[in-house]
Amino acid sequence: MTIPAKSVMTTDLITVSPETTVAEAARRMLIHHVTAVPVVDPDNRPLGLVSEGDVMRHFGAQFQSKRAEWLRLLAEGETLAPEFLAEIRLNQQRVREIMHSTIISADQETSLAELADLMLKHGIKRVLILRDGVLVGIVSRADVVQAVVEKLDDLLEPTD
Repeated sequence: MTIPAKSVMTTDLITVSPETTVAEAARRMLIHHVTAVPVVDPDNRPLGLVSEGDVMRHFGAQFQSKRAEWLRLLAEGETLAPEFLAEIRLNQQRVREIMHSTIISADQETSLAELADLMLKHGIKRVLILRDGVLVGIVSRADVVQAVVEKLDDLLEPTD
């Protein structure tokens, strides 16, 4: 038995635009209990992906200390340009600055086995499902595992 992506994919998608702030993307992930959000254009075509890990790196200690050093170096007795200050403020950083733009995708008919292979090959946790280049779903590792557990008896049927 082959299980296609369309039978297990999540279709109620939470997405962001490249201009969404990193803080807002993090809020959406928390509110909707997801670990990543696709970044899409106005036509719902994927441009990238932002994950919890990306957000954590952005707000991590290394970034914070770099930011503080920039401010110390630049602020000693000088008035900083408002554009520069806006750019380094944490709540003003945009998703486009931290998103992964490499997109691993498949179509709705791709089998679970092929999706699992894609995830393993690329070391990723989810595959975007596209129809004519438009985002229609997402399949996560959890979706694959759940489908395998639910369909285990069917998957183990002998083939003649």
